[in-house]
Amino acid sequence: KRFELLPFQAALVSTMFGWKDRETGLRRYRSCWLEIPRKNGKTTLAAGLALYLLYCDGEDGAQVVSAAADREQAALCFETAKGMVEKDDMLSGASTVYRRAITFGATRSTYRPVSADAYTKHGLNLHGLIADEIHAWPGRELWDTLQTSMGARRQPLSVAITTAGSSRETLAYELHQYALKVRSGDIDDPTHLPVIFAASPEDDWSEPSTWAACNPALGHGVKLEYLEREAKRAAEVPGYTNSFLRLHLNVWTSAQTRWLPADAWDEAPPIDIESLAGRRCWAGLDLAMTTDLNALSLVFPLEDGTHAVLPYFWVPDSSPDLGSRGRRDGVNYEAAERLGELEATPGAVVDQARIRNKIRELGDTYQIEEIAVDRWNATETALRLQDDGFRVALFGQGFASMSGPSKKLEELVVSRKLRHGGNTILAAHAHSVEVKTDPAGNIKPCKGQHGTSDRIDGIVSLVMALGRSTQDTSPDYSTTGIRTL
Repeated sequence: KRFELLPFQAALVSTMFGWKDRETGLRRYRSCWLEIPRKNGKTTLAAGLALYLLYCDGEDGAQVVSAAADREQAALCFETAKGMVEKDDMLSGASTVYRRAITFGATRSTYRPVSADAYTKHGLNLHGLIADEIHAWPGRELWDTLQTSMGARRQPLSVAITTAGSSRETLAYELHQYALKVRSGDIDDPTHLPVIFAASPEDDWSEPSTWAACNPALGHGVKLEYLEREAKRAAEVPGYTNSFLRLHLNVWTSAQTRWLPADAWDEAPPIDIESLAGRRCWAGLDLAMTTDLNALSLVFPLEDGTHAVLPYFWVPDSSPDLGSRGRRDGVNYEAAERLGELEATPGAVVDQARIRNKIRELGDTYQIEEIAVDRWNATETALRLQDDGFRVALFGQGFASMSGPSKKLEELVVSRKLRHGGNTILAAHAHSVEVKTDPAGNIKPCKGQHGTSDRIDGIVSLVMALGRSTQDTSPDYSTTGIRTL
C-alpha cells in the first residue's frame, strides 16, 4: 500500500523538502527537531524520510543513516524502510538489499542503521541522518560525530525524532531548548525547523482536547480508548503520572515521582495470618548495611487473585538508639518493636545470625519456595541460606529485574489486592517510596529526593519477592546452587 501522509505529516514533509532557495535551488532547512508522543507513527515516517533521502535527492554517493541509542532501536526504522523497499517492484529492482544496508546503484548511495552502543563512525560523509528517540542516547559523542560528517554535502538533512525525556542534563534537552528558542525567535537560525507537539503547563492533562492537541495521529496510530485508559491509570497511580505526561503528552518530567497511592494502600483487604500456615510463598531479603534496617518479605499468591505479604524487619538497638533512629527515619520503631513488627538486635550492628534463624523458623511454618537476595551485597548470606536448605536467587536491582515486579506491585495496590495487614513500617516505606523511570518506560523503586533518610527497604524486599513469585521457579542453578538473575 502507498504511504498516505496524514495532514501533519504532509505539512512537515512539504515544508522540510519544499522550501528552497530561489537562486541555488537547494533546501532551506538542514535540520529538523520533531518532538512527538508515542504511537503517532514516527517510525514509519522516519523510514519514509530515510528512503526519500536515499532515492529522490539525486545526491551522488549519498550516505544515509538512522541512528539510535542501541542496535535494537536503530533497527526499527531500518527494518520498516527495508520492508517498504522489498514490497515495491520499482525500488527493489533498483536496489540491493542486505541484512543491514540498502544500496541504490544509480547514485551509488547507501542507507544503513547505526547505534550509540557500538560504532566507529568517523570518516563518514553523510547526506541524511535520522536520529531516533534521542532522549534515550547515553551521551553526545555519536551525535557530534554524525553532525560533523555532513559538512561537505550540498544540502544535507538531519532529522531528530523523539518523545520528551525525563532529565534536563541530557543532549536531548539541550536540543529541545534550542528548538524552543528558534521557534520563539530568540535564536535566529533559518535552517532549523522546530516541530513540537506537547501539552503546556496550563493544559488539563485529563482532558481529551489536550490529548488531541498533542497527538496529531489520534484515531490512526494512537486510539482514543487507549489514551482514556492510560489517563485513568495516571490519575489513580501517582507513580505513572509522569510517564503518561512524558510518553503521551510530550511533557518533560523528572525521573522520579511519588509512586503508590496512599489511599489505595490504606484500603487493602484484611489478612488471615493463621490461614497462611503451610502455604507456598516466595521471599525477598533486602540486607542493608550492618548498622541499618534489614527487611524480609514473604509473598503468598492466593486463590482469589490477591497476594498476602508478611514483612519482617531488623535493626541494631544502639548507635543510635531506637528512638533517635525512628525520628531520623520517620517511623516509631519503639512502638513497632512492641507490636512485634521489628526485632532490635543487641549492639551497634545487625546480627545476621538472628535473621537466618528467623528465616529457618519461618521455613518450618511456611513453604518457602525461593529466597531472592540482592546479588551485590549478600553473597555470603546467600551461601549460608543455601546451606540451610533454601533455594536462593541473586536478584539484580536494575530496571531489567525490578520493572516487571514493580508494575505488578503497583497493579496489586491500585486494585486493592495486596493484603499487608497494616504493618506500620511497610506502610511508612510505601508512603515515602518514589519510582524512577528509564527512557523505555521501565520502573524501579527509589528513595525520594526530598529526604535522604526515607527508607524503602520493605518495598524493595516486597518487589523482589513478587518478582520470584511470578516467575518459573523450576531448578536452573549454577554450580554453587544459587541462581543469578
